[in-house]
Amino acid sequence: MKVAIIGTGYVGLPTGVGLAELGNEVICIDRDPSKIERLNNGILTIFEDGLEELFKKNVAQKRIRFTTSMKEGVSAADIVLIAVGTPPHPITKEADMKYIHAAATELAEYLNGYTVIATKSTVPVGTGDDVETLIRKKNPTADFDVVSLPEFLREGYAIHDFFNPDRIIIGANSERACQLVKQLYTPFADKTTILCVKRRSSETIKYASNAFLAMKIHYINEMSNFCEKTGADVFEVAQGMGLDSRIGNKFLNPGPGYGGSCFPKDTNAMAYMARQNGVNLSLIEATIKGNEARYGQMAEKILKAAKSDSPKVGVLGLAFKNGTDDCRMSPALSIVQELIQRNAQLTAFDPKAMDNARLILGDKISYAPDIYEVMKDADVLAILTEWSDFKDIDLSKAAELMKQKVIVDCRNLLNKDQAIEAGFEYQGIGR
Repeated sequence: MKVAIIGTGYVGLPTGVGLAELGNEVICIDRDPSKIERLNNGILTIFEDGLEELFKKNVAQKRIRFTTSMKEGVSAADIVLIAVGTPPHPITKEADMKYIHAAATELAEYLNGYTVIATKSTVPVGTGDDVETLIRKKNPTADFDVVSLPEFLREGYAIHDFFNPDRIIIGANSERACQLVKQLYTPFADKTTILCVKRRSSETIKYASNAFLAMKIHYINEMSNFCEKTGADVFEVAQGMGLDSRIGNKFLNPGPGYGGSCFPKDTNAMAYMARQNGVNLSLIEATIKGNEARYGQMAEKILKAAKSDSPKVGVLGLAFKNGTDDCRMSPALSIVQELIQRNAQLTAFDPKAMDNARLILGDKISYAPDIYEVMKDADVLAILTEWSDFKDIDLSKAAELMKQKVIVDCRNLLNKDQAIEAGFEYQGIGR
């Protein structure tokens, strides 16, 4: 099939590469000429684990290409996927729809023959109706349907998730549109559920799913606080809970709080939509408030361990999670900013996210070229992102470099017994 994708970010680019790998003819559209030039020259503009190999393969085989021209991308497409950003409003936290609306209005002019327009971005309930109205207004004679096609790709695992979907949700108000999208995902028909629902139900499924997962993360973080006070081990508690099939073992890893481009934005947007509709989503509201407080709790834990009024803190990890260079709403950066406000001196390292972190933090911290440079003369080492590289720290070398032998492991990456044996005061989460 011929597929156009509007947006080349953390959703659009992995989706485009994945669809190309399935044999489709894909063209990705973005307004940024420099980004398009780099992509057409075979240079990735984001880091996503496993993406580079498939990207280069499909560029070389000419199954995927990139353009700034909406006309070039849309006019021959069977399906157009809208994968632009929906950033939160700075005050209300509702999803900002200006990029969705702009894309819908612009693409309308170039529709040629029957086309399905699919919103891949996470959008408020009723967005499909708005997109349909905008296109119809701009091009009254166009033959098209608008569907909701929510993405369920985890950053850092997007390529794996694309080829191993838990489910594919199609929100369509016409059988014709549903069948066309099903055709696109035929390669997955035998190994996953492809569910067609009403468009507004599909738009709700995405928000409801992310809000539920965020609540699950916040719940186990609160349980980790309880375990620290009572002498229980949160990992043993989580293991026991996860054996219950009604609960499951995923998203029961305690840490510094959820972050990234989805959970914070989507929980806030869900809460906003509920308030607009006169519905009290108390669990989600409590989750948002508690998660924001979590960053301060982690900063306080690090400062107490450092035992200094103006400690030197070595930070490992700036991305919001491993496998990606994305720093948007990163718990690591939120904790770093809390530490800065409390007069800590910070030196940080991240294997992939240094450039993106610099754009946010500027010169408020120092940036180290490697893991061990972070440790030099540090009062405390804080592990904030779960990169596998950090698991293999040479603890003997770390002990020699640091001023005080103190580790606060906010991701529980290190072996506690080995750290203590190396002479460290070690603090994990929930133990």
